[in-house]
Amino acid sequence: MSMIRDLRAAVRPSRRRDDTPYRYETAAPACANSAIVDCGVYREGRRESEHVTPAQAMASVRADGGFAWIGLHEPTEAEFAGIAQEFGLHPLAVEDAVHAHQRPKLERYDDTLFTVFKTVHYVEHAELTATSEVVETGEVMCFTGRDFIVTVRHGGQGSLRALRHRLQDDPELLAKGPSAVLHAIADQVVDGYMAVAGAVQDDIDEVEIDVFSSGTNGKGTGAKGSSAKGGDAGRIYQLKREVLEFKRAVSPLLRPMQLLSERPMRLVDGDIQKYFRDVADHLARVNEQVLSFDDLLNSILQANLAQAAVAQNEDMRKITAWAAIFAVPTMIAGIYGMNFTYMPELHWKFGYPAMMLVTVAICFGIHRGFKRNGWL
Repeated sequence: MSMIRDLRAAVRPSRRRDDTPYRYETAAPACANSAIVDCGVYREGRRESEHVTPAQAMASVRADGGFAWIGLHEPTEAEFAGIAQEFGLHPLAVEDAVHAHQRPKLERYDDTLFTVFKTVHYVEHAELTATSEVVETGEVMCFTGRDFIVTVRHGGQGSLRALRHRLQDDPELLAKGPSAVLHAIADQVVDGYMAVAGAVQDDIDEVEIDVFSSGTNGKGTGAKGSSAKGGDAGRIYQLKREVLEFKRAVSPLLRPMQLLSERPMRLVDGDIQKYFRDVADHLARVNEQVLSFDDLLNSILQANLAQAAVAQNEDMRKITAWAAIFAVPTMIAGIYGMNFTYMPELHWKFGYPAMMLVTVAICFGIHRGFKRNGWL
């Protein structure tokens, strides 16, 4: 049990006092003209070398054992070609790693596992609008072999520098080999999903409160209310798009995590494979939450549209009621505007005030009727 606690403590992101996830700073490449962020050799869980090239690291590993961990950030084909040749990486996987924009997946090429993770970062915003960016995605790709792991990162988020330092502080875990690093990366990515899911839930709750409060306090009627409804619909649709992007990162990763946790693999240490089950379980929970986001947003959008339709019906009823009221004086004025010689009350002294009184009485009666029925 102590090993389980040590593993979880090493691979999970540290938390601030306010329970918000700690955001790692983006690690810049060590050299301005190189995509290599870091390269090290590890034996018995301890780093044995500093500032070595991938070729030197691999030569050292082949001679004295251990494994090499090479980290790259957005390499070009030329920058990655030498590393791919040195470690015998498959051309198809290399092409995916260089060009990025891949869906999460797990593929096996000879004695190498190629894993693609989508990293997700929550974009802070003072106010959610119809154009707010809610989630930002990146990619982390891992080539895992018997004695090496090559990580390729795309995007400004998902730095592995802090993760590397935490693992180096726990030699017992690093002694398990490259599969321990793969698990730590997967666990960090999924923990990021959980943090983003909580933040997106807050945004959805805010929109839900705005939609239903505007529908019950009378703010949803009239020109100003119609504008508010349109704004709510825009925010809901933008959230749906962001949730869809989030879903594309989470859902395809379910199958790879199940394979890593259930199917025996020569490249994954047996002790480490057990902990992939924990990652798979957390991922399944996040996936269910993301799916519920989509359903909830659909319901909120339908409620918003229904409220807009109700507001329009209320406006139409008011217009119709006032049109009916004004139809009475229009009709009476039209009748007495005809130029016939023999018409009643034309030569009566009280004809004009009588017609005005009758008109007002009829309009008042119609107004009361509409008011009683809730049309006005």
